[in-house]
This record gives sequence, structure tokens and C-alpha cells, in this order.
Amino acid sequence: MKVHREGLSIIFTTAGILLLINYLLFSCVWCPVFSLIFAVFSVVFFLIVVNFFRCPKRVFADLGTGVIVSPADGRVVVVEEVEEDEYFHDRRIQVSIFMSLLNAHVNWIPCAGRVVYYSYRAGRYQAAYLPKSSSENERSTVVIERPDGEKVLVRQIAGAMAKRIVTYVENGDECSINEQLGFIKFGSRVDLFLPLDAKIDVRLHDEVRGNRTVIAHL
Repeated sequence: MKVHREGLSIIFTTAGILLLINYLLFSCVWCPVFSLIFAVFSVVFFLIVVNFFRCPKRVFADLGTGVIVSPADGRVVVVEEVEEDEYFHDRRIQVSIFMSLLNAHVNWIPCAGRVVYYSYRAGRYQAAYLPKSSSENERSTVVIERPDGEKVLVRQIAGAMAKRIVTYVENGDECSINEQLGFIKFGSRVDLFLPLDAKIDVRLHDEVRGNRTVIAHL
């Protein structure tokens, strides 16, 4: 299993802290049972942290120009027509994917094109599955203009436990499917805003996989 570079410092820090605590506990022989229990807990906790920062290798083969691929692993929590008021200022179809602590938190580019808008905004850390998290939480917004002129907005949103959003693209960058958009540390969500005539291929509560599940066709 490959570990994402965004998690290396956290993994090494966690390992160091756990090793130190376990060393101190085993040095104090007053409670060997507690020391053993904590050692087991340490191993389980460390494996959970490593699993969170896993970086699955996936290649999406069908690169048709009309395909919008899921930018994240998780569960679809929103499929509805909304008013998008940051960039488009008109009606769009919003598809939102909630990532739990058990999901890989790598984010992928949903379609090929050129980045025409990038914005980062600080904000709150409410539960990412709440509708208002899209506009009130810490977030990073990227708009990709496809070769046919259609634009797709993808927004990374911090959740209650997420404290850092990483986005790898900037204005003017050329991007394509199979490239990473960024990473969100701990529970979070990704929103897609698509044209009203998009054919949506997922339903509410569907489980999707980043860079694997087709979200829509334009």
C-alpha cells in the first residue's frame, strides 16, 4: 500500500509519540497489564492513521470528453439543483460526496481541461455532511473549463475534523483525469457543480470511488 506524501510527517510523528509513551509505560513495571493494553491500542491506532493516508493507484481508461469522474471516495449526500453563488451565479446541479475517516482522502481531477478559477477561503469546521458546510466551512474552489467550453466547478470542503486542505492546481494549469487535485486531511467532502443539462449517473446514498466512478455525462 502506497502512503500519500501529505501524511508522511503525521505518520512519523504519531509513530514517535506512541513509541515514546510505550517505552515509558513498559519501563514502569507497576502495571504491565495496562502497558500491554496500551501497546495493542497503539498498534491499532497507528494502522488507522496509515490507512487514512493511503494513496490508491487508479487509472481511468474511458477518457471520453463528456465524462465527469468522481473526484473522491465516499458516499453521495447531495444530488439537487441549487444556486451557485461564488463563480457561476446561476442554477447548477450539485453532486456532493462525503468522505468518512475510513475513505481514502486523495482528491482527483474530475475532467480534462484548463483551470480558469481557483480560490481558497478560510471558514468554520462544521460536519461536512451538513448542507451549509459548502458555503460556511473552510474550502478550496477550482473551476475547470473543458475543451468544448463547458465549465465544471469542484470544491474541497473541510469537515469537523479536517484542519488542512491541499490543492495542487492553480489558475492557468492544464489538467486531466488521472491527475490528483489535492488532499483533505481527515473527515471532509467534495462538491461538484455541473450544467443543468448534465446526465447524472449516480443517486443519493450511492458509494463512489475517486477516479473510478462516473458521476455524470455532459
